[in-house]
This record gives sequence, structure tokens and C-alpha cells, in this order.
Amino acid sequence: MSITEKKESPPDSYESGPGETSEEIDVINVLGYKPELRRNRSMFTLLFQSLAIAAIPYGFGGPLITSIIGGGQLPMFIGWILVLILSECVALSLAELASRYPTSAGPYYWSFQLAPHKFRTILSFITGWTWLIGNWTITLSVNFGFASLVAASVALFHPGFATELTSWQLLLMFYAFCIIAFVICAYGNRFLPMVDTFCAGFTAVTIFVTLVCLSVKADVGRHSVADTLAYYDSSFSGWGTFSFFIGILPCAYTFSAVGMVSVMAEECRDPAVKLPKALALCVPVGGIAGLFFIIPICATLPPLEEIFEAPVAQALPYIFGRVMGSPGGGLALTLLVLVVTFFCSISITVAASRCTWAFARDKAIPLSRVFSKVDKTFDTPIWALALLTIVQMLLGLINLGSSSAFLAFVSVGVIALAVSYAIPVVISMYHIRREVNNARWTMGPVIGWPVNILAVLFIAFECVLFSMPAIIPVDEVTMNYAIVVFFGFMFLSAVWYLVYAHKGEFFRSLELSSSLARLSPFLVVCLPRSCLGCTVTVSGPTFTPECLVEEKSRKHLDK
Repeated sequence: MSITEKKESPPDSYESGPGETSEEIDVINVLGYKPELRRNRSMFTLLFQSLAIAAIPYGFGGPLITSIIGGGQLPMFIGWILVLILSECVALSLAELASRYPTSAGPYYWSFQLAPHKFRTILSFITGWTWLIGNWTITLSVNFGFASLVAASVALFHPGFATELTSWQLLLMFYAFCIIAFVICAYGNRFLPMVDTFCAGFTAVTIFVTLVCLSVKADVGRHSVADTLAYYDSSFSGWGTFSFFIGILPCAYTFSAVGMVSVMAEECRDPAVKLPKALALCVPVGGIAGLFFIIPICATLPPLEEIFEAPVAQALPYIFGRVMGSPGGGLALTLLVLVVTFFCSISITVAASRCTWAFARDKAIPLSRVFSKVDKTFDTPIWALALLTIVQMLLGLINLGSSSAFLAFVSVGVIALAVSYAIPVVISMYHIRREVNNARWTMGPVIGWPVNILAVLFIAFECVLFSMPAIIPVDEVTMNYAIVVFFGFMFLSAVWYLVYAHKGEFFRSLELSSSLARLSPFLVVCLPRSCLGCTVTVSGPTFTPECLVEEKSRKHLDK
């Protein structure tokens, strides 16, 4: 597949700030924003962050019990390959948009720029709140899954611990991980690229050690090649042959947050090229590495019906313990996965905090002036990070009343992120891919159309799949409340839109950004000096951004 990258040389006459080239400043300014965050990330650190968010051993291993319910090895192996291909279509579709509009605002900004003028505000607002909800709830699912995995690890040595563990104790563990992630992300920003790099290396080590240990030990025996790759028992879920699709849910969950790294655009040099490259590479790199983790598990899997006995519904520690033949061996492998999960918690918290900050910057959430502030000492949007942490902790209280209702947030995170990906892609297709075909990094019209179509179809199926219960018939425990929770969030955002956003600063903020962005190809080439703050100097006269879109200003620019 050939991907076209259009190179543009920045003019020599631009003035740049400390540590930044003039082109980097102009990219953000002509999109309507003022650079506020430290640019300390490269293409590789963005790739490593996206891999840390995917966290293959945890992303696949955390919800692994669903693959067991869905039939075992067939959905685990074949499902992984299928999801890998379709998720790459989603990633490539997002990469083009990120290249055309490289800003931390992400999907809701893309929707505003691409949508017809009459519908752009409402579509952008819907996309933005869906995007925000997806970021919050997927981060919540990682941190709560981290707590559950720790509890399951303790149960390897103390089998009664899982039954004795109260909802309050699990909640307090979850709170501890949220607070730890907050402290690290708030005050360690300068070290976070190194953390992502270390995480990528440690994930590779974890996969390799797991591959060797499971393959050598195999205490419950080794399956034949046919059973390793294609054993299938559809009797557990009640869905019959459709159980295969229930079984691919862990695979889809692993790559559901692939687009979250787009919020790091304003912390990367030359984001119009480096960010889409990182997006495009995440799925194939993570997917191929994941096969070396999944295949040994498939080859040494204990009898499926026995795995349902796993404490706290965490299959991975139970499988490790059985295959290694001792609680100590199982705990050693689980500890490696816990370290990967810890890094995932940090990386995904960083991304979700940037999403919150960007949405507050566009005045789309209450108290936006507070949550859009960037701490100059640590170059971190600490108040946005605090809001993210508080929201997670408040939503965690739901688990005290209903564990099944709380588990719906895992599915809500996937559904919300998927919808926020789909809206700008569909709008782009409606306009015959006009904007993305002119991006610096693009698939072009020949490859772009089938990739976009596959991406949208997969997202639609994914939303349906994550709304379904894993087991039928359902009861109050097995019921999937994801769609109810999702539309509940959407209702609250609709109320906020009617009360404030449709006539407030959100509209004017994005209108200004849109005016500048539509002139961006002209401005980047012709402005003799870089945009600084909210004014642009053009051959002497100074214009505010609002007057750039007026006809008389265009005449001055033409000169």
C-alpha cells in the first residue's frame, strides 16, 4: 500500500519561539490556537505511547474471560487477526484527519472543519462530548481493571480472598491507582516520553517471557496445532454460532483507544507527519507482537469450563497459575502484566487529560476557564487532570450499588470512542474526501475510500457488539447496560448544549478556529512572520483573527 506524504518547506523568514521552529508555531496558530504545551515528543514516543495505551498483555488479558465465554481459541486467534485488519482501517482513517488538522482538539475539531456550516456546531458538540465520555470511561475501565487484576493476583495464594473482598476494598484500591496516576502525570511531564519508551520495551520483555514460560512449562498439557488455532465451543454464551463475535470483544477492546494519541498533537514537532505515522504503525506493531502473547496461551489453555472458576472474573492470573503449575509461577507472570497495566494507566491518563483540557479550551464544559489552565511550572493541564481523576472516582461509587451497571462503563468507553471516530470520517466521505486528500499524510483517493468504508462498517458493528450481553438469557447480573449509560451521558450533554453551548463561546471559539484553518494553506506560505497570540502581522498592518476572513483582509493578504 502506498501512502503519499507531501513535503512542505517552511519559509526562512518566520520567527520562532524558544525550542520551536516557526513552522511548528504556525501549524497551531493557523488552526486557531495558541501553543501552550511543551513539545517533548517524537514520532517514536507517540508510537510508544499508543502501544502503552493498547497494553497488549492487559488489553487482551484483562477481559479474557469474554473470549472463553465466546468459545475459546478460535475467537482468540482468528478474531485477533480479523480485528487487527479492521482496526488498522480505523487507524489509517484517523491518521489522515490528524494530518490535515493536527490539534489536541482531535475528532470534534475535525468534525467542525468538515461539516456543512448549518450543522457544524451541533455535530462538533456531539462528537466532542462523545469523545470526552469515551476518554473518561476507557481510562476508568483501565484503572478499575488494574484493581481487579491485583485482587486476582492475591487470590492465587489466598483463594478465599476474592470471596472475602468487599466492594469498598476494591473501590479503595481503585482510588489508590487513580491518585498515583494523577501525581505522576501532573508532576512528571518531562519524564513521560521516557516512561512510554520504557513501557514499550517492558511490554516486549513481558510478551517474550510469557511465550517462553508457558511454552516450556505447560503444566496442563499442550494442544494440537488445530486446537491451538481453531478450537471452538459455542455452548457457553447461549448465542450459538454467534458466540465467535462475543469472543472477539477482548481483541476489539485492546485497540479501541488507538485514536486517543491524537490529542498529543500539540506536544509533538511536525505533528502533521509524525502523528499520523504513529497512528498508522500502532496497530500492526502491536498486533504482530500480540500474536506472540496469544498463541502460547491458546496452546496451553486449561479446559474452558474450569476457567470460569477464576476469581474476580480475571481469567489471566488463573490461567498463568494453572499452566505454570504453582501460584508462585502464576504470580511472577501476572506481576509482569501488572507493570504493563501500570504504565498503561499513566499513558491513558495523560491522553484523557489532554482531551479534557482541549475541550475546556474551546469552552465546551462547565468552568472551562479553570480546566483550560496549563501549569507553567510543570507544563501540564493539572486542573483538567484533576477533573478527570474526580470523575473517575465518582463513577467508581456506582460499583458499590451494582457491579453489572459499573461494568457497562467498559463497553461505554469503546462505544463512545468508536462513535467519535466515525463522525468525522463519515463527514469526510460525504465531502468526497476533499480535505484529507490534501493532507500532508494521506492514503489518496484509491486506497482511502475502501479503507474508510471498512472502518465505518467495523465501528457500526463494534457499537452493536459492545451493547450486547455476553451470556443469554440475561438477568440483573449479566445484563449489559452500556447503551443505557451511553445515551444517559448523551442526554446530559444535550441539556448542556441547549442551556449554554448553542449560543455560547463554544460556537465562537470554533468559528474563529475554522476561519483560520480554512486560510491555513495560504497563511503558512505567505505570512512573513509567525502568528503570535491572537494577532497576525502581514506586511505592516496588524489584523485580529476575526478580520482575516473579511474580504478587505484577503486583499491585503493577496498583496
